Amino acid sequence: MRQWYGPAVSLRARRQSLMDRGDLRGDAFCRAYAEAADEWLTGLFDQAVGEDTRGMALLAVGGYGRSELCPFSDLDVVLIHRGWKNISATADRIWYPVWDEGISLDHSVRRPGEVLDMAGRDLRVALGLLDARVVCGDGRVAEPVLEGARDRWAKQKPPWLGVLVDLVAERHRSFGDVGFLLEPDLKESHGGLRDVAALRAMMLAVPALADYVDTVAIDGARSVLTAIRVELHRRAGREQNKLLLQEQDQVAESLGEPDSDSLMLSVATAGRTIAWEGDDAWRRRGAWSRVQGSARRRRAASGRGHGGEGAQGVVTLAHGDSDIGITEDEVVLTEAADVRGDASLSLRLAAVAAESNLPIAREALNLLGRKAPLAPTPWTDALRTALLRVLATGPPAIAALEALDQRRLIERYLPEWAAVRNKPQRNPYHRFTVDRHLLEATANAATLAHRVNRADLLLIGTLLHDIGKGFPGDHTEVGMTVAADIGRRMGLPEADVDTLVVMVRLHLLLPDTATRRDLDDPATAERVAKEVGSRSTLELLAALVEADSLATGPSAWGAWKAGLVAELVERTGRLLAGQPAAVPTPWITDEVRVIMDTVRTHGVPALSIDDPTVMVVAADRSGLLAEVTGVLALHGLNVRSAVVAGEDGVAVEIFTVEPSRGRWPSAARLSDDLAAVMAGELSIEAQLAERARTYRNDRRPITPRLVSTQVTVDNNASATATVVEVRAEDVVGQLHRITQSLVDFRLDVISARVSTFGSAVVDAFYVRGPDGGKITDARLIGELELAIEQRVQADRSGGEPN
Repeated sequence: MRQWYGPAVSLRARRQSLMDRGDLRGDAFCRAYAEAADEWLTGLFDQAVGEDTRGMALLAVGGYGRSELCPFSDLDVVLIHRGWKNISATADRIWYPVWDEGISLDHSVRRPGEVLDMAGRDLRVALGLLDARVVCGDGRVAEPVLEGARDRWAKQKPPWLGVLVDLVAERHRSFGDVGFLLEPDLKESHGGLRDVAALRAMMLAVPALADYVDTVAIDGARSVLTAIRVELHRRAGREQNKLLLQEQDQVAESLGEPDSDSLMLSVATAGRTIAWEGDDAWRRRGAWSRVQGSARRRRAASGRGHGGEGAQGVVTLAHGDSDIGITEDEVVLTEAADVRGDASLSLRLAAVAAESNLPIAREALNLLGRKAPLAPTPWTDALRTALLRVLATGPPAIAALEALDQRRLIERYLPEWAAVRNKPQRNPYHRFTVDRHLLEATANAATLAHRVNRADLLLIGTLLHDIGKGFPGDHTEVGMTVAADIGRRMGLPEADVDTLVVMVRLHLLLPDTATRRDLDDPATAERVAKEVGSRSTLELLAALVEADSLATGPSAWGAWKAGLVAELVERTGRLLAGQPAAVPTPWITDEVRVIMDTVRTHGVPALSIDDPTVMVVAADRSGLLAEVTGVLALHGLNVRSAVVAGEDGVAVEIFTVEPSRGRWPSAARLSDDLAAVMAGELSIEAQLAERARTYRNDRRPITPRLVSTQVTVDNNASATATVVEVRAEDVVGQLHRITQSLVDFRLDVISARVSTFGSAVVDAFYVRGPDGGKITDARLIGELELAIEQRVQADRSGGEPN
């Protein structure tokens, strides 16, 4: 039931009344608020202008013009007049009440000719007028302006589309993707609401784009994002377009979603729909000039193929595919295509599109979406060949397979794909949804196929390595079962199915081992060799880990990690080939011994920096490693690995580090602080606490603190030491705190490895007891685990990573 307000009721009160209605959401709220704003502004206009409104009108432009007015959106208006006297005073009588209400206002006062002149000089003005409407006043002064602005835009005078393309691309670079970000900007990000407005503007300039853009899908996605944006505004009490992690649970509850995972699945689905539709339309720019006004001719030419738009051009049959044609602009189906009977057709079409770097014709996609059959069981050789053909194209396969996925065609071959489609990963370590990550990783694998003997298994195994993330339970264990089922449906020999299962089971073995275990310990390579079993499997896993890591995110693959994995693969490969293990390079060289003699003589610690290594030589003492790691953390150096050695009372500690903010401290400052800590003149605990507070206040954390502390003790990973592995939140001084706990138990740390996964860190320490042997006493192990957990939890803070 419509609620009417008297003129005495302020717009702010009207807005609050609407916000208090929990049943009024999304588009319904926006329309109701726009109507309330219209009524209120009309009252202000009438009071300011009087009874005679001839020659003056108030326009709503932009989102307000579309009646897409979220609770704290700007009122974007233009007061248009035909030479009114005292226009400034009249306008102020409208504007000031708005400002007094605390309502954001974007306003201008112009004559009709000035409005059109501004639209010719300012793209933002031109875009706003496309959605403009008359709120109140003399429509006769406004309508010619609106018609003129739309006519000029349709004729592209001036040619704004090229400028709009560049601005859209720049915005995408700045704000990332709605479909992939942990905290997307619902308005500005790629696939956000501003992209919908840009698409509308494109279609007004190029009406033939109606053949390219699924306006129904776009509007449904827009409605989803609008509903979430309204709830964000409602909860924040201000304009907020970024869907922050701490807001997601409450927004999900407000919208009736089961949880935040379900909410973010909806966000990803909507964002990727908008992004794909927009990207596909922009990609076809070269065809725009040729397709305008020729829809009838294209349909008449449909006898040349099922391609739709591209059927107007010369169709060249794809090599070896008589049912697929290539035009200047896209890939089409010909009349020879057996859409209902040929299960390989969609994959072959995608392969030709990827090989040609062209989009798939919309009519072809739509036709396949309606009529393409399910894959037979088992797959035919032709069907497997078609899948491998498209996967082997590498990066171009992503766009082609994304196009198939928009019509749910991948699920015709892999029903399990539905479980990972648009599924967010919900951590800062992964930059893509699960399905897009699998496509990205497989594209990377295609570029590495020359390194393996079985490129087919590399491609299929990479495509399936995380498929278990779409199902309940441990994703590796579930993924093994799913991969086996898929492999058998594909008609692969049982030996190949076994290899796929091994690839899924061990896809984290190499990176986890390389970054968390001592590669100089012979037991490390021996354990990996036993798990892998053969050199052919080892080479598949090596290529998979690189492809997977590159697709995960920028922090998942760098020179340090790549080097460790390569070293582990080389050592393991020697064992599998029956060759003797490589002799470790000694850490204490003759050059280092000279430094040790100096330290032994003068008693002053020595410190040197050689990117990415920091070496400390000092008199051996209990707690030295904890002191050094504390000083490194204090200076913003993230420790990635540590090796400890010593002779005759002098310790050598060698660290591989990364500067947290890209800047290296001076060796002199590090040395001075280390000397002060060792002399008891500097409290490292107090300094680390202050740094944590400073860093926490300097920026809002990227994720909630959801990392639970886990401590495990492993006596099987090494023949000579116990491995203590700690998973905890990655904050300032964490390595120092854990190391100090080991010192408290009089344990000797001989090496350490540190791996970071988003907001979590995994520290692995090779330790020996006071007697020089492993820690085997169950009571002592239990006490150690509890002590580390308690220390980490007690010192938990929001500082920067260690």
